[in-house]
Amino acid sequence: MASNVVVRRARATDAANIARLIELFADQKLMLRRTPEMVEMAIDDYVVGVDARDNIVACGALKEYSPSVAEIAAIAVSPDAHGRGVGKAIVGAVEALAIKRDIYDVFALTLQPEFFAAIGYQRVDRARYPEKIRRDCLSCSRRFACNEICFARNLKVDEGALEAPSTSANRAPVPESRPTLTVAA
Repeated sequence: MASNVVVRRARATDAANIARLIELFADQKLMLRRTPEMVEMAIDDYVVGVDARDNIVACGALKEYSPSVAEIAAIAVSPDAHGRGVGKAIVGAVEALAIKRDIYDVFALTLQPEFFAAIGYQRVDRARYPEKIRRDCLSCSRRFACNEICFARNLKVDEGALEAPSTSANRAPVPESRPTLTVAA
């Protein structure tokens, strides 16, 4: 059954459902757990993908570390929505939020390196982001056994490349500051 997913900014009423979606992957040790309270405190940094019944099937967040650096974080797509471009749309919406906040240097720590490579991110050394290490990694329960891989993208460079003719198949346009975008499934 084909359906559409609409990507929009998250609302406070979405916090419990976002936490529940993340919990699916936290139980598999693919993500760090977030409580509904943690999500609600940062709700302005989240975007969600909702299906035709307004069920949250995907989420992502922008986690700021400085006026110029932020993490593309908490990317989760329900197993039912995998393979439909929903993850790419979520990352695009988080990138649009970063651009709206004048943040162009974004990175992601992931256990899914193929996904970030496929959407135009470059593998980098996590030491490039000492802000992340100081704020989060030092107190993380996985810090001595972390196997996440760091990927980064400069949205300013990519935005300029998008305006010029490009032959890169991996580079998708970063959506403008539109609050929603529809992804056909």
